[in-house]
Amino acid sequence: MAAAFPSKQSATIPAVWHALTPVWSGDEDVVRQGLPHEQLAPTWQLLLLGDGSPTRHLQLLTGEPTEVDVIDMSPVGIDTDHAPELIKMVPGPRLRRQVWLRTASGQRLAYAASWWEASHVDEYLQNRSLPIWASLARLRTELYRDVQGIHYGHSPALEQAFGQSGPFWGRHYLFWHHGQPLTLIYEVFSPYLERYLGPAKLPKMK
Repeated sequence: MAAAFPSKQSATIPAVWHALTPVWSGDEDVVRQGLPHEQLAPTWQLLLLGDGSPTRHLQLLTGEPTEVDVIDMSPVGIDTDHAPELIKMVPGPRLRRQVWLRTASGQRLAYAASWWEASHVDEYLQNRSLPIWASLARLRTELYRDVQGIHYGHSPALEQAFGQSGPFWGRHYLFWHHGQPLTLIYEVFSPYLERYLGPAKLPKMK
């Protein structure tokens, strides 16, 4: 999946969001079954394939609050924005949000792009500088995180932003609320997390 650029037919869509150029991708069946441990270590599978909150997991791993730097809140209308196919399940017109997830001391740990129905985003993200998990927890919103795909690939922009060499692991998922898709989220995690989770790839057993 290449980085997304604005469609020529939609002058309102700005700049780029940072999709990985994949070396390998897995679908919902792969997510459900899990990966061989030499391909992705069990600790990393818990982070990537589990349905828990990544911002909460990052806080528990680092011992620091997970903070958000919002870098983009842009209307994309009904354009699919080169997002995963599931974007069509989020009603339009849509708004794209991009953030860095980092420790309170400033270490970037993850990147996320998300797409929301524009008319409802203020309802769920009343404080847009909070992590999505924190915002929805404050509202006591009942959610189901439906992980639909996992990715392993490159992004020069993320290499620069993380200060880490790729390739990187990422995923995309839907948030469901009251039986309806609320938002589509695409996340990429920094290899910096190996200091907490261990190597992402384990050596093959002899």
